[in-house]
Amino acid sequence: MAKKKKGDEAVERARGVADAEAARGWLARRGLQDIECIVPDQAGVARGKMMPVSKFLDGPSMTMPTSIFTQTISGDYPEEGGGFEHDPTDGDLVFEPDFNTLSVVPWASDPTAQILHDAYHRDGRPVDIAPRQVLRRILDLYAFKGWKPVVAPEIEFYLVEPNTDADYPLKPPIGRSGRPEIGRQSYSIAAVNEFDALFDDIYEFSEAQGLEIDTLIHEEGAAQMEINLLHGDPLELADQVFLFKRTIREAALRHKMYATFMAKPMSREPGSAMHIHQSIVDAESGANIFSDVDGSPTREFFAFIAGQQRFLPAVTCIMAPYVNSYRRLARGTAAPINVHWGYDNRTVGLRVPNSSPQGRRIENRVPSSDANPYLAIAASLACGYIGIVNGLSPDDPVEGSARHLPFQLPRGLLEAVELFADCEELVEIFGKSFVATYQAIKQAEFETFMAVISPWEREYLLLNV
Repeated sequence: MAKKKKGDEAVERARGVADAEAARGWLARRGLQDIECIVPDQAGVARGKMMPVSKFLDGPSMTMPTSIFTQTISGDYPEEGGGFEHDPTDGDLVFEPDFNTLSVVPWASDPTAQILHDAYHRDGRPVDIAPRQVLRRILDLYAFKGWKPVVAPEIEFYLVEPNTDADYPLKPPIGRSGRPEIGRQSYSIAAVNEFDALFDDIYEFSEAQGLEIDTLIHEEGAAQMEINLLHGDPLELADQVFLFKRTIREAALRHKMYATFMAKPMSREPGSAMHIHQSIVDAESGANIFSDVDGSPTREFFAFIAGQQRFLPAVTCIMAPYVNSYRRLARGTAAPINVHWGYDNRTVGLRVPNSSPQGRRIENRVPSSDANPYLAIAASLACGYIGIVNGLSPDDPVEGSARHLPFQLPRGLLEAVELFADCEELVEIFGKSFVATYQAIKQAEFETFMAVISPWEREYLLLNV
């Protein structure tokens, strides 16, 4: 399957304009009638409003209630306590469009555009619990030091047969051969070609939105795929991951299958990750601060690793945000269970890939694909930032396999959330309001999970206890 790719100029035309006036012409030239005004919530779900383009151009700001940022993945709301309080009036927030994100919705039945929005209070203050604003807060810390982080996410996902009854396990879909995969086909071209028509649609949809895919491969699991994105600005890459998830799900539906970003959708198959490659460049020179002029690694490089080693366990609740996420972080799998680091070592939580000095980077292998990309990137960069500003030192790199070493990551959601809420350094960076809100949401989601009786309980407890 040949990868479809256009030049930078074409990509720029497909996505983003300077301001409202430029948007007016951009929308008119494409004959777009409707526009989706989108806000990513805490789960990375697209919230917002659909409106006619004419209404949007009359006043691109919109309002929605504060509670969209306190909703759980099941649509419920957490109870007050632990520093979290509901807005008693559930008053409106103001949402301003980011015109740099304007693009078409290529799968829509009518000519439709989409644009991401940022949340503000009525007095102009950014909403500090909104995921895009959380990431901006971390990037501002780097900017104050004269640095610019660079990231490149890799997103894994499964293709599965449509599943309308949650009591039944998921199954791989039927490919063009007429047979489902029964064995693991890592890096198999033939296995990718089973779904050529689907991937052609994914590339077509991506081009229409100005999104660039670096590579697409078949991963370890049955009908498990991975898409790698080009490196760049963290906010822009978080936007791309957010949009790619929508794109892949919509393309799969066209072919009568589901695309799922659950961390562990099938018990006998590997989990799905969202690895994040990270480096930092000097804002003026563009030089990678992880490398000295002679090409050797710098103090900042090792301190960034040390910060991730010390604080990644405390942000695991962001990188593994659901009960299901911890099924992926299991011994004997490709997922990490610790925060050791090593050179070109895929058994550790922090891998340093082979690269040139300018390309020196750290791959964070802890996040799962169900994580909100804005929050996962923000959390990963926050850990490295604390390491640099505090001059932390990492332990020695691991040579050989780290899979036999002890667990260093939390084993469950409640433990992970408690580590986050108790970490003073992270509370200072993320703000008490966000930490309390996130903690309350995750505790509420756990209570919802506990209300469901699992097949394991019926299998082993029904007649044995």
